[in-house]
Amino acid sequence: MSVFDYKRRSSSRVDIGQIPMGAEFPIRVQSMTNTSTMDTVGSAEQAARIIDAGAAYVRLTAQGVREATNLGNIEEALHTMGYNTPLVADIHFNPKAAEVAATVVEKVRINPGNFVDPARTFKKLEYTDEEYAAEIIRIEESLIPFIELCRKHNTAIRIGVNHGSLSDRIMSRYGDTPAGMVESAMEFLRVFVKQNFKDVVISIKASNTVVMVNTVRLLVDAMNREDMHFPLHLGVTEAGNGEDGRVKSAVGIGALLHQGIGDTIRVSLSEEPEAEIPVAQSLLAHISHLATAPASAIDATYCSGFNPIDPQRLQSTAIELVGGTNPPIAIGVDTLNEDLIAYIDADTTEADLLTAASQNAGKILVIYSHSANPVAAIQSATHALKSRDVFNPIIPQLSYEDDLDDVTIKASADFGAMLLNGMHDGIDLRAPRLNTEQHRSLSLAILQAARLRFTHTEYISCPGCGRTLFDLQTTVNEIKRATSHLPHLKIGIMGCIVNGPGEMADADYGYVGAAAGKVSLYRQKECVERNIPSEQALPRLIEMLKSEGKWVDP
Repeated sequence: MSVFDYKRRSSSRVDIGQIPMGAEFPIRVQSMTNTSTMDTVGSAEQAARIIDAGAAYVRLTAQGVREATNLGNIEEALHTMGYNTPLVADIHFNPKAAEVAATVVEKVRINPGNFVDPARTFKKLEYTDEEYAAEIIRIEESLIPFIELCRKHNTAIRIGVNHGSLSDRIMSRYGDTPAGMVESAMEFLRVFVKQNFKDVVISIKASNTVVMVNTVRLLVDAMNREDMHFPLHLGVTEAGNGEDGRVKSAVGIGALLHQGIGDTIRVSLSEEPEAEIPVAQSLLAHISHLATAPASAIDATYCSGFNPIDPQRLQSTAIELVGGTNPPIAIGVDTLNEDLIAYIDADTTEADLLTAASQNAGKILVIYSHSANPVAAIQSATHALKSRDVFNPIIPQLSYEDDLDDVTIKASADFGAMLLNGMHDGIDLRAPRLNTEQHRSLSLAILQAARLRFTHTEYISCPGCGRTLFDLQTTVNEIKRATSHLPHLKIGIMGCIVNGPGEMADADYGYVGAAAGKVSLYRQKECVERNIPSEQALPRLIEMLKSEGKWVDP
């Protein structure tokens, strides 16, 4: 059996109302409302649309005690409408709101970055080992009453770590790193284990797919070493909208699902929340058949030096501008001499595979498979070749007979799994129902979502929630229309400050809701203009880009 064959991670059962997750239960889909939580009717109606679309859980923000209390009214309104879907309270900064929410909804999400630690200021803090240990004791003492309240009310807890909201304490010791994100979660999980509280789910997210995937892998390894098996919620934060949002989500989530990691998912789009559900369902439907897919033909292990927790680019020798340290290519988009390509079938014996490679020394190897799990077969063949010191550039080829919507999700998940496992020489997407421009756009979007090749402006935009301080969907589209010709830039568009400044670390410039009708502009984490009226914010952003030499005319 190949190490790349599909096997779902074993996780513990968590009871969330009438819909448990983890263990042997299906991977659940969820979304989050973007209405004001004080709008009982509007929130209930939007939650009903999300449920009707197929969500197993619906999350709502509860920034204060007042909003947390009103979750009970929203749930009652949903019950009156005939819905019994579990509701999840989303808490930042406010333990009192979490305590109230725990008495009225089925699950409460808390953020280790700001639940006990104060809000981050991006300041470097110095701790002795004794002082740091005292902080861990403080976390435990703060968590225990909340744990007991949740135990009393049969309320599940989600530990939700975000790359954009790590505490100053964690960042001072670990940096803004996957290791810091993992330790932020593990500090809380150790308290839950010590208190024998088992209804815990974990999410650990970032807008950068590489950071998100590597962090989840690192977390799974850390939990395994401490005999923890809590279920995982997967998502790429601030993925954006349209093709980019779908591709980025499918690349990140799909890479982990291919490994069998994940018990519930959310595709976060800057669109109406019910639009997220069919995308998530399409992704899960594509992955679901892998559980019964035949094993790969080649019984492969990892090639020498490969670390599956933090995979680096597999070594290859460049042929013209392919392989080596060259950026990955997209066959059918980039010009390539066909005489330099050899097509190799992964569905063969290892001996035949090596013979084919030796007969094509000096050529780029495009590896394809017709098996039920071509991603596993191609990766198995690649590692078998690398283990025998075959250093030709290798490009995976995948074929789809679907329309654009389905190909977008399937190809992003499949190529994402391979690209984020170090197969960086290129991709060969075959999809006859796509026209030339659709093929080009999707191929390049996949490479960009995997953080390997940047060919268009990147937008880091949140999906919105009850905290959002401007018309997010309209604003995202307006900023895209004005700046989409700037492929050298990453622009963040965030509804509020919860993750805004933190996620700006991965953006060149940020547009962040500051108050009702007000926007603050950022250069990475630095706020450079505060509380600009919303109608002036985009022109001021463009002025900033021009003054700093980042603007070119369309």
